[in-house]
Amino acid sequence: MISCGEPSGDLYAASLTTALREREPDIEVFGFGGRRLEAAGGRLVGDFAGVSVTGLTEALRVIPRSYAMLRRLVDAARTRRPDVFVAVDFPDFNFRLMSAVHALGIPVVYYISPQLWAWRPGRMAQMQQHVARVLVIFPFETALYQEAGVPVEFVGHPLVDLARRTQSRDSFLSALGLTPAAPTVALLPGSRPNEVRRTIPTIAAALPLIRARVPDAQFVVAGAPELQRETFDPLLAAVKGVVLAENRTDDVLEACDVVITASGTATVQCTLHERPMVVVYRLSTFTYQLAKRLVRVPHIAMPNLVAGRRIVPELVQEDFTPERVAREVVALLTDRASYERTCRQLRDVRERLGGSGASGRAADAVLAEARRRQERQV
Repeated sequence: MISCGEPSGDLYAASLTTALREREPDIEVFGFGGRRLEAAGGRLVGDFAGVSVTGLTEALRVIPRSYAMLRRLVDAARTRRPDVFVAVDFPDFNFRLMSAVHALGIPVVYYISPQLWAWRPGRMAQMQQHVARVLVIFPFETALYQEAGVPVEFVGHPLVDLARRTQSRDSFLSALGLTPAAPTVALLPGSRPNEVRRTIPTIAAALPLIRARVPDAQFVVAGAPELQRETFDPLLAAVKGVVLAENRTDDVLEACDVVITASGTATVQCTLHERPMVVVYRLSTFTYQLAKRLVRVPHIAMPNLVAGRRIVPELVQEDFTPERVAREVVALLTDRASYERTCRQLRDVRERLGGSGASGRAADAVLAEARRRQERQV
C-alpha cells in the first residue's frame, strides 16, 4: 500500500512502483496517489486531486475531504492487509494514516521522509513509534534519524534517474519557434493551483523588466501536467513570444540558461540540470508568519540546504517582487563569471545527491520489510 498526496510524490511513488514490479511482477500495489502512480500499475483507492494544497489556511479548507479519504484508506488497509505500507512525503496526511495502519500490525516504511530538520521536530517521536524504516533522499538527513534510533537508509534522489531530456537544446527550441542562440529563461511557477496563483502574477510582471534589460531574452513555461492550460495565460501574455511546453520540464531545463522557479522539487530538477535559478515563493500572510516562528533552517531552496550556504537567490514573501526577480535574472544572464560559478556549485550539489538507482534501492528496502512481515507470520 502506498500513499502520496502531491505531484512530486506521485512521480516518486510511480517510479518506486515500477521498480517493485520489475522485481516482483505479480506484486499488487494500491493506495492514494495520482495518475502517474496509476499508470505505473498502482490501483487508486483515492486520488489526491482537491486534497493537495500548500499553507495552513489552505489546508483548513480541505479537512473534510482529507478525513473522508483517510477513512477510506484505513478501511482498505484493514480489508486488504498489505504486507507493507509506504508513506511518501505529505506528512500532515500520512502521519495520521501511518498511525492507523501501524495499529493494524502492518509495517510502515517512510520514503521521502518529512523535513523534520526544518520544522516540527516533535514529530520524531511518531517516527520512532510507528516506522520500521525511513528511506531518505538527502545525505544530511541520515544522521538525524540515526541519532533518534530510527532505522534509516540513504537511497539517493529518484530524480537523478528521472531527469532525462528527449531533445537537444537546438531542436527543442527550434520546434517551439524560438532561437537556440538567444538567452532563454525557463519559468516553473509550481504545480499546485493555490501555489501558482501566488507566483504567476509576480513572475509575469517581471518578464517585461527582463526583456527591457536583455532585449533578445526568450521565455519558456514548463507547465505541470496537473494544471489547466489557462492557468498559464498571464505568463503567455506578459511579453511577446512566451511559449508553453507542457509535461516537458527536463527538456525545458536542458534548453534554458536561467530558471525562475517556485521553491520545492523543481529546485532539485534545476540542480540536476546544473541550471542557475532564482527561487521564489509566497504563502498566505498568516501561514508565512506562523512558518517564520516554526521553521529552523536558514534556506528554503534545496540546493542551498544541501550546500549549507546560499548559492542561488531566494525571494520569499515581501522580497518576491517583479523588480527583484528581474534584477537577479539579468545578473545571471549578463555576468558570465557569476553564472559559471553558480553552475560549478550546482554540480557539486548534484554529486551529493547520490548516483542512479534510487528507486531500485528503495524498492529493495520496501520488499525486505514486506518479507520480514511474511516470515513473522509463518
